[in-house]
Amino acid sequence: MRGIYTSVNDLRKRVYAEVAKLSYEYRDGDLSRMEEIPYNVIPGEMAVYRDSVFIERAIVRERMRMAMGLSLRTAAEQAPVTQGAEECVKPEKYYQPPLINIIKFACHACPDNEVRVTDVCQGCFAHACKEVCPVGAITIKNGKSVIDESKCIKCGKCVEACPYNAIVRLERPCVKACGMNAIGTDEYGRADIDQDKCVSCGMCLANCPFGAIADKAQIFQVIQAIKSDVPVYAAIAPAVTGQFGSDFTPEKMRPAFRALGFEDVIEVAIGADLCTLSEAKDYVENVPDKLPFMGTSCCPAWSVMAKKLFPEYADCISMSLTPMVLTGRLIKAKYPGCKVAFIGPCAAKKLEASRSSIRSDIDFVLTFEEVMGMFEAKEIDFAELPDDDTMHGASGDGRGFAVSGGVASAVVNCIKEQYPDKEIKVVNAEGLANCRKMMAMAKAGKYNGYLLEGMACPGGCIAGAGTVQPIAKSAASVAKHKSVSSHAHAYESDYKDLVEFLEENDLKRAPV
Repeated sequence: MRGIYTSVNDLRKRVYAEVAKLSYEYRDGDLSRMEEIPYNVIPGEMAVYRDSVFIERAIVRERMRMAMGLSLRTAAEQAPVTQGAEECVKPEKYYQPPLINIIKFACHACPDNEVRVTDVCQGCFAHACKEVCPVGAITIKNGKSVIDESKCIKCGKCVEACPYNAIVRLERPCVKACGMNAIGTDEYGRADIDQDKCVSCGMCLANCPFGAIADKAQIFQVIQAIKSDVPVYAAIAPAVTGQFGSDFTPEKMRPAFRALGFEDVIEVAIGADLCTLSEAKDYVENVPDKLPFMGTSCCPAWSVMAKKLFPEYADCISMSLTPMVLTGRLIKAKYPGCKVAFIGPCAAKKLEASRSSIRSDIDFVLTFEEVMGMFEAKEIDFAELPDDDTMHGASGDGRGFAVSGGVASAVVNCIKEQYPDKEIKVVNAEGLANCRKMMAMAKAGKYNGYLLEGMACPGGCIAGAGTVQPIAKSAASVAKHKSVSSHAHAYESDYKDLVEFLEENDLKRAPV
């Protein structure tokens, strides 16, 4: 379902646009227009997506509240939609955990891990499904195969044996997408998140076809900060290319974000270059003499997963600051007293930025999808904006951080240039399930001496939960953006000399 613009994507965008409009128009403590938003998103008397227009609007209310950073409420709670909304007016307000939430009355209670015979069954004479079943769970009734769920062990042999593909395994999309096994079932059969396991990668919300899962946002707070006297700078992740349509070219980036009210725009690919230099140095100095292997640090969901599930190897994950934080630190060093909003593809970056050790560097995190809502609210036509060809300084390798394999490639290129005698071996994994397998192999000694690149999202950052365009199209956009970089590699970056400055100002981060 990723890469297909659906009614779920459209609903999210409209909610974000309404919240952005509310914040831009907000005056004198009046938040009463929150009551209108569900009717703007779901107009009329007839339901569009579900059985009841009232349920649809109730879901929009909770989505709206989470888009404003407020906590999710259950269907059992009786309170106005504006309850606690005054907290949103504070530009410094941050998320109250949990970040990822399931709107229970929007959940379809999808069947999970069930094997079913469909109407496609042709009642063939061979009965291959019955013959391969190791527990005798399949019988033939009225010429059709029937599975006894009380006996079925979900081995899938019947699924593979059926010549008509008439037997299917049903899995909850959110469960299937979760690489942490963090989603279970509540007493009503609805999906439920184990927050102790969740690393906020957002793959569940990106894959739920009922739009029942959402993360909290800071749209309202960012706009309030923009409207204040404090300058707000947008730090734009490398995955941005192409996210807002064909008219949003690199030349439109600065004018577009200034039209939203940001003071200016800085590429996070610059921070990626600095991260590359730091991780290259880390690898050369530590592997294999001090550490058996080293994992990259830029993906917070991968980093947290590795440290949570393999705590004995926590030191093997690079302690270099992520590109987001490095860029934020650079901006605040250059413009003291400003605020920084990271604009990217990732839900987990919200969790990273909420840590006390990072809050001083990054004030807000918005996804591309949330920012698209801001563009909609301001009715910005990218084609009408002037060109500004000043987004330079970052290397092609730094911009390549957006794609799976890009981080490791950048580090390898740097090591080959600066430490030509150093042998470097690389393995990378995308998707947390594969990242777990990679760490298990490393624990078993299979990757001694290796650089491990982990990406929580299949495809890399371009497949993050907050992305807008199809993954393959994003990969092509990133490749094109890399090709026009003024420098190919991080060690050629205009900012490479800042590594010493950052080391003097605590380049390394506190352990997660």
